[in-house]
Amino acid sequence: MTPRERVEEHLCEQVAMSRRSKITPEREQEFYEAVLDQLRECGYEAVTMEGVAARTRCSKSTLYRQWKTKPQFVAAALRANRCVRFAGIDTGSLAGDLRAAARAAATWADRDTMIVQALSHAVLQDEDLRHALREALVEPEVEAVDGFVRRAVERGEIAAGHPAAEFVTVQLFGVLRARPLVDGADADEDYLGRFVEAVLLPVLGLSEGPGRPAAGETPAT
Repeated sequence: MTPRERVEEHLCEQVAMSRRSKITPEREQEFYEAVLDQLRECGYEAVTMEGVAARTRCSKSTLYRQWKTKPQFVAAALRANRCVRFAGIDTGSLAGDLRAAARAAATWADRDTMIVQALSHAVLQDEDLRHALREALVEPEVEAVDGFVRRAVERGEIAAGHPAAEFVTVQLFGVLRARPLVDGADADEDYLGRFVEAVLLPVLGLSEGPGRPAAGETPAT
């Protein structure tokens, strides 16, 4: 299924839902927040319509009328909470953008990482759920970081086709997702800031890093 076909299918589902629904947007958002909270707290396997109904004080039949299955419900919640976390970041330099992104990411990384980890197995089984996860938590930030790099090329900060440029997004998101598994701790502002200064900026040629001569120094021979 192409991206356009997925969007059209999703719109059709929303139209059909609106025709049979009397739930207000505010109430619908309560349901979405409840299912995402369950995901973070208990994992995907433990999420149930019964649990969401109890948390939001509604009947199971209300939920089943809206969303036929748990994957549909979770996918809808993800899409409804799509948010561009790096929106508005444009400091005028790639180094400034990456530092600002690190500070922003530290404020939400733990909550998003819990969702990604909770869905890590389920998305392998359900294509719509996989696309919803990417649309909600991956694609908006990938587009934003790619925008940082594109603007840097336009300003002449880095060369077009810089060999490290294509790995910036993967490195930034990789450390966000990997640190909880490797170190048992979230990637907080201090950690992400040090990562940007020690890894991302040096590899892009934007700062002095280990093994790089300081400005005015002659490289060791």
